[in-house]
Amino acid sequence: MNIAIKGNQHSIDLVVKMNPAFNWVVVNDISQLQNPEAIDLFVNLSENAGEENYHAVSIPVFINSVCFTLKEKNHPQNVVRINGWNGFLERDTWEVAGEMSEIHSSFLTAINKKNIAVADEAGMVTARVVCMIINEAYFAMEDGISTPEEIDVAMKLGTNYPKGPFEWKTQIGIAPIFELLETLSNTDSKYTPSALLKSEAGKK
Repeated sequence: MNIAIKGNQHSIDLVVKMNPAFNWVVVNDISQLQNPEAIDLFVNLSENAGEENYHAVSIPVFINSVCFTLKEKNHPQNVVRINGWNGFLERDTWEVAGEMSEIHSSFLTAINKKNIAVADEAGMVTARVVCMIINEAYFAMEDGISTPEEIDVAMKLGTNYPKGPFEWKTQIGIAPIFELLETLSNTDSKYTPSALLKSEAGKK
């Protein structure tokens, strides 16, 4: 299978290692996919993947798009969304929003990934939950309840989470977390970012 892939070097290396037998073609721009017959699938893991225009791309596409939905961006039917945040590509199961083709499914099988269909909504499921937990941890710190280190230990020991909320924040990065919380808070106030989280994200 010939796979075109785009993204930062860490993400590309991570996915390529999942099946080195594929013919991986690193591209820097969608316009490089001028010969669709030579490529079977396009995997776009870049941070702005959800905002790019895919109407000129006829092959199946995976995009890293946690905040932006397919419907919102009017993406064509050959495009499906995944969560490509740091720490999520390594998971055994990928959340997928959109209608997967046989090629989408074959690719996931070939890289030993299971998939679970989720609604085409901002945050999907896991990212939405994790960001809510991180936000609540920031509220707790704002109230002087505890330190980041103590909160991480308490959550791991008390709830058996694999990571504490501040460890997740460090892995994912504060910018995408704030972006998702702000997006979700437009329709549900319970996702409103804490003042401390907002300040750390460099927002006023």
